[in-house]
Amino acid sequence: MEENLFIGLIGLFALIGLIVIRVPIAYSMIIVGAVGTATLSGPLVLFSQMKDLAWAQFSVYDLSVVPMFILMGNIATRVGLSRDLFRAANAWLGRMRGGVAMAAIAACAGFGSVCGSSLATASTMGQVALPELKHYKYSGALATGTLAAGGVLGILIPPSIVLVIYAVIVEANIVTMFMAAFIPGILAVLLFLFTIAIYVRIWPESGPRGVKVSRKELADATLAMIPVFIIFGLVIGGIYFGFFNPTPAAAVGVFLVTVYGIARRVLSFDDMKAALLETAKTSGMIFLILLGAELLKIFMARGGVPQAAAEIMLNSGLDAHLILIILLFALILLGCLMDSLSMILLAIPFFWPVISGLDFGMSEDDLKVWFGILALIVVELGLITPPVGMNVFIISAMDKETPMSETFKGVAPFFAAEMVRVALLIAFPAITLWLPAILKNF
Repeated sequence: MEENLFIGLIGLFALIGLIVIRVPIAYSMIIVGAVGTATLSGPLVLFSQMKDLAWAQFSVYDLSVVPMFILMGNIATRVGLSRDLFRAANAWLGRMRGGVAMAAIAACAGFGSVCGSSLATASTMGQVALPELKHYKYSGALATGTLAAGGVLGILIPPSIVLVIYAVIVEANIVTMFMAAFIPGILAVLLFLFTIAIYVRIWPESGPRGVKVSRKELADATLAMIPVFIIFGLVIGGIYFGFFNPTPAAAVGVFLVTVYGIARRVLSFDDMKAALLETAKTSGMIFLILLGAELLKIFMARGGVPQAAAEIMLNSGLDAHLILIILLFALILLGCLMDSLSMILLAIPFFWPVISGLDFGMSEDDLKVWFGILALIVVELGLITPPVGMNVFIISAMDKETPMSETFKGVAPFFAAEMVRVALLIAFPAITLWLPAILKNF
């Protein structure tokens, strides 16, 4: 048993080494998982598992929602929903000091509710909002920092692809996870708006006031948001109130966004083809990572690494909440090396056995939900922290005039706001668990 554990630990360090030298995460997990399983159990056992492992992974019904939500986000990006959202938010908030940046945050939240992807939210809203922020002479740090940070709202405001993957890993209810994410997502938006308000009070020149729009323009911009509310209401509201489960909901979302694009004559055949191809590429990447994660999980389980980690933590004598904080901090550090989906697939099989063995005074189902929301928040912080910081890279590529160091300075206040949110959710689990408990009674 000790020999198996030693081999498992060698495999874990080998995996980290492959990731550090930039071997794609899917290939890293497949290589380590395959070699490790063959070493522990022999090549015949590995080949026996591989013959049906892909089918067992990809035939899970819950995963069918992933390509549908990705397609909905890709179509939404091409039909101009982001522009309508930003225009309306800017009409309401732009006249305030820092208002254009606040409008960008509100638009990121709205687009994230349709898109479900942090990187897509950051890149799309960057194209829409960055020119306006530059036009009103916002500082480079605040402009780029706001858009990079606003992108992280995409992971938690439903629908969220990573949220679905987490639910599948720990066998949680996807609908319950969507319900639980709603209030923490709204809390993030409010904290980001508050952060901008404080920022421009301390440095007034960084976020000048915008122009007050006419009543007609305000009304037109507000009316343009109605399709977004309808799409979000039917998709997420239908899930919350039990009219359909997430996969049909995603199909409804794809249909509504497509009809919206055709009705406005902004969705061409080439756009639809590009959206389908992008969806196929992204879905293929996600499913390959899922296969690698499952193969790695088999190897690690045979080596006893998750069990050993859980035993060490449970026998450490540390308070349950302190162990939780240590694990969340480890997720932030992992975020410096890899993307959020890879982190969830790699870390949760190790961390969940530890968390499930601790006493937080709640049921296992509630614990899955509460820990999942916390984990997803800190996982997404990797998109705005060095050295990876993919959201920062995306926004910096759009704004050549602002050094990347300034963008990282700009996201620092939002990082602090996220730490406040994590502290509130740890101290008051009811913020996460209240809405699922209420909606269960309907």
